[in-house]
Amino acid sequence: MTTTQDPAGTAAEGRRGALKIVVALGLVLIAQALLALNLVSAQQLLVPRNMPFGVTGPPSPVVAEVASKAGLTLTSYPSQSALEHAAEQGDLYGGYVSGGTTHTLVLVPSKSFFAQTELEPAFLLAAHKLGEKVTVHEIAPLTSNDTVGAVTSLLLLPLLIGGYLAAVFVYKAAHGVAAAPWRAAILIGYALVGAVLTDLIAGLAIGAYASSHFWPLLPCFWLVTAAVALAAAAVQAVVGRMGTLLVAVLFIVVGGPPAGGLGTYLLPVYWRNIGVVLPPQNAVTLINHVLYFGGNNITTPIVVLLLYTAAGTAVIAWFGRIRPALRAGHRTGGAPDPAGAEAGAAEATPTSLPGSRRSWVALLVALGVCAVMQSLFATTYMSASHAPKATNLPFGAVGSSPVLDAAEKKISLKVTQYPDEAAAKTAMNEARVFGALVTSGDSTTLIVVPSMSDLAPLDLAVRFEEAAKATGHKLTVQQYAPTPLAAKDPFGLVQSLMLVPLIIGGYMSSTLLLAATGRAAGRWRAAQLAGFAIVSGLVVDLVVCYWLQGFPSDKFWIVWPVCSLLVAVVAFVAAVLQKVLGPAGTLLTVVAMVLFGNPSSGGASGVPYLPAFWRDIGPYLPPRNGYLLLHRVIYFDGHGTGEALTNLLIYLGAALAVLVVLDLRRPEATVPVDATEAAAVSVPIGAVP
Repeated sequence: MTTTQDPAGTAAEGRRGALKIVVALGLVLIAQALLALNLVSAQQLLVPRNMPFGVTGPPSPVVAEVASKAGLTLTSYPSQSALEHAAEQGDLYGGYVSGGTTHTLVLVPSKSFFAQTELEPAFLLAAHKLGEKVTVHEIAPLTSNDTVGAVTSLLLLPLLIGGYLAAVFVYKAAHGVAAAPWRAAILIGYALVGAVLTDLIAGLAIGAYASSHFWPLLPCFWLVTAAVALAAAAVQAVVGRMGTLLVAVLFIVVGGPPAGGLGTYLLPVYWRNIGVVLPPQNAVTLINHVLYFGGNNITTPIVVLLLYTAAGTAVIAWFGRIRPALRAGHRTGGAPDPAGAEAGAAEATPTSLPGSRRSWVALLVALGVCAVMQSLFATTYMSASHAPKATNLPFGAVGSSPVLDAAEKKISLKVTQYPDEAAAKTAMNEARVFGALVTSGDSTTLIVVPSMSDLAPLDLAVRFEEAAKATGHKLTVQQYAPTPLAAKDPFGLVQSLMLVPLIIGGYMSSTLLLAATGRAAGRWRAAQLAGFAIVSGLVVDLVVCYWLQGFPSDKFWIVWPVCSLLVAVVAFVAAVLQKVLGPAGTLLTVVAMVLFGNPSSGGASGVPYLPAFWRDIGPYLPPRNGYLLLHRVIYFDGHGTGEALTNLLIYLGAALAVLVVLDLRRPEATVPVDATEAAAVSVPIGAVP
């Protein structure tokens, strides 16, 4: 018996398949562009905007000078003690005490490290210009385990991701049932487990904060995770499968950038206002005030997070118990009885109750995977970034000076001698050193390169100024950059922010193609991924360069292929892992690229500021190579990119070759729909900066 295929039906099926692919890749492109737009626009230009600042004493021309240029909202206090009390409560980013022969600049580093780096030099410069003597007094200083105030935002990552993934994975384990009588209790219980894991790892294991904060922070972590998990489950109950994507967009893609981990009053005003109503910013405020301000002024974030928790629980209760009970009562024509309610619930959600051993096992496995992912986020990002400290920082020297010897006792430098200043600047042009000390006669000049690192110029200036003071030498600090930082990227953060959507776009494209076609590879898969990478790189380049002006426009054409190359590398690696491991390959890609690759990239601070483990693994993973390639083609005319480019091309070629060989040798069965969707929902988990 022969079977004939209808040509028209085959053509229609082909068109439907092509449409699925176009829609899938289109969604990825939109998500990637939105993520790039949100991340960069929220954090590229960190300057004071309506920043709360206290003043006391007679009107000061120093304050007037700074306030005319910086976005400060001045509040007058009757005395210095009242101003300092407000700062201790976390109400202010700083203050100025005038009157007498010496004025006092009050700074609050734990409110924002970046705000301190903006306010302190601005006030000291204005005071010097106007002939005023000023001393600096710090309130709530940062600890040695949180030198740049990063711990608060790093704690947000595992809490936000843990809550989101708990809702997503339990939803999949229940075969698409978002609400059930037990769902709220399960998620609240997991939130406690996730909170304990995060607290143990970040506090006791890594030491990112003092052990005395373990118990005060634990209920905060529990509340944040529960609020996200319950709100996510509620949206899934109302919207269905699309609720997963909607939650990712609201809480991660939109909510993550305005979280304000670097200081909420450094954000653009519209981003700050958006963040006020979303969990991430309230979580950051809550954690920061418990860590550094004795738990003062936390009523608002607690209320907002409790509202999310209560609303999520109410929606889950309605869809999981109340509505099924009402329906059961209507079917019997009278008042609902407990047996009828349970029957109605079972009929409405036949797979919602974990009544069998298999259901419980699936649920526990889902929560176990979530716990592992949350623990990994708490471990990797926190251990890599909570206390950046330079190790063997490449540094140039012209001549000899006791200032250099004294500075080396405070900061680890890898010093290279140069015959003259021109030779040292050539090394800076080629991205070989982060700065140089030039000594000539009685003149000692420290040259720093802002485009090399956001942290190194400040670190070097502080250490060398201390050394100069200790040795009785006068030091001049100069900035030098082959290509100056873009006006809208004064700290050089944009390239590290660009890295996230490029990585996400890479594995999202492969994952959603898997979801659209049911196969991890195919005859045209390589061409589809390559085409997407080209378009994707162009879109990110357009958004960041021309729309947001995040880097000089004359670098547009060279940045496009770099962006596309990184997207293609991640996409092809994901496709190979999905081909070999199925949907679990997506999870492995996330672990490699987001959990290990992104923290080891070095980012805006630079590779020398990473701990040894992260410095060592970075060269073997695409994110660091992609970052170095981006950074150096933009600001150093491509110097020092040979190794990074070679590594990425090896990844691309090897992944392509393996994919082709596997396609030829291993026939591939269609991936089950549930498994495909389970892989797809893990896509947004790396979207928080």
